[in-house]
Amino acid sequence: MTKIDAKTVKALRELTGAPMMDCKSALTETGGDIEKARDVLRKRGQQVADKASAREVSEGLVYGYTHHNGKLGVLVEIVCETDFVAMNEDFKKFCHGVAMTVAAFNPKYLDKSAVPAEDVEKEQSIVTEMTKESMAGKPDNVIEKAVTGRMEKWFGEHTLMAKPYVPDDSKTVEQMRTDLVAKIGENIQVRRYVRMELGG
Repeated sequence: MTKIDAKTVKALRELTGAPMMDCKSALTETGGDIEKARDVLRKRGQQVADKASAREVSEGLVYGYTHHNGKLGVLVEIVCETDFVAMNEDFKKFCHGVAMTVAAFNPKYLDKSAVPAEDVEKEQSIVTEMTKESMAGKPDNVIEKAVTGRMEKWFGEHTLMAKPYVPDDSKTVEQMRTDLVAKIGENIQVRRYVRMELGG
């Protein structure tokens, strides 16, 4: 069995924000491989987030962000299960990061489920037509796969939860939310947002 030293555990904790014991367990499971341990923690985080998603959220914050020039402002409503978590520094940092992401990208929709069906159908029909033209002669299943990929890209361009999280653009807003749920152990949801720009 590989001996996991405290320095490696600390390095993984700094990378992921996961509790020390979870980091040690993931490193033990992967024989001390930090990258594989990150993947293990991410999968565990998704499982925790999936379990927590059914629990009621009635606390949280309406968080305001104003850009340094005073000409752009964002309000986000982010909810959780307890007021204790709403006062947590990690939760507040997440609220700030989400608000900055809205300020930077001005996404049209919160997530996939918020996109009206008629918008999805319209885009899908355009993408399908363009893909059939550009991939003429290819098998139907190849074209379908390409359409699915292009639709995913479109959702990524138009929804907040699929956007790169501005303070750490190596992850999406949804990945940051999942990581935070795994770390805190409560259901956390981005409920809505408003972006206002002077003269906009």
